[in-house]
Amino acid sequence: MPFGVFMGFLLLLQVFASLFGWSHPAAPWWRHWPEQWIYPLQTLVTLVLLARWWKYYEFRWSWKWSIAGVIFGAVGIGFWLLPTVMYDRLGLTGETTGWQKWLGLASRTKGFNPAEAFGDGTPAFWAALVMRFVRAVVVVALVEEILWRAFMMRFVVDWEGDYWKRPFGEPSWKSYAIVTALFMVAHAPVDYAGAFVYGSLTYLLCIWSKNLGACVIMHGVANLLMGLFAIGYGKYGLW
Repeated sequence: MPFGVFMGFLLLLQVFASLFGWSHPAAPWWRHWPEQWIYPLQTLVTLVLLARWWKYYEFRWSWKWSIAGVIFGAVGIGFWLLPTVMYDRLGLTGETTGWQKWLGLASRTKGFNPAEAFGDGTPAFWAALVMRFVRAVVVVALVEEILWRAFMMRFVVDWEGDYWKRPFGEPSWKSYAIVTALFMVAHAPVDYAGAFVYGSLTYLLCIWSKNLGACVIMHGVANLLMGLFAIGYGKYGLW
């Protein structure tokens, strides 16, 4: 349910942008950059739902597996960021084609930039930036791992049976293939290669640790590093 509501806000963004969006210099910020208010609203509503159903989630937090999650997250996001780093190092310009496009080599400079909407360093800028990090590091990490690892990995191996009784982190080539593929297509095509590697690493951590908390930590650390990279190098299209 939290994941469904989260995705519903993305649909709302598309509908609002198509019906009421106005990319004119004279447009008010809430019409020019509707993501600047829809994303914070999405974050708050999803947090409320997560808190409402928190008792149903079993994370099994531990220092050992949290540290493993940090390491896996750093390695996984490194592969995710590699294509855009290669794009710059190879001196590429414009859209890529062939194997470069397939691997996701792109500039990734156009995307969520609060400075564009509110000005760099303003209170509104910092509020938008903080909410963006809360969304990526906390909300996205929780809703995606609860869906992909806690639910979907069980569901796909026993969807006609009592899948809730399947142990968390049970190894299965079927669940690996289906969940990793779904995780990939939930992202933009430019991220498919990175999502495949990252999803594969998360699967390994899941079946190794049998610990949902470790997967959440991995996702949170990965998104934190991605956000810092996006802000530091102007790669706003990454998030």
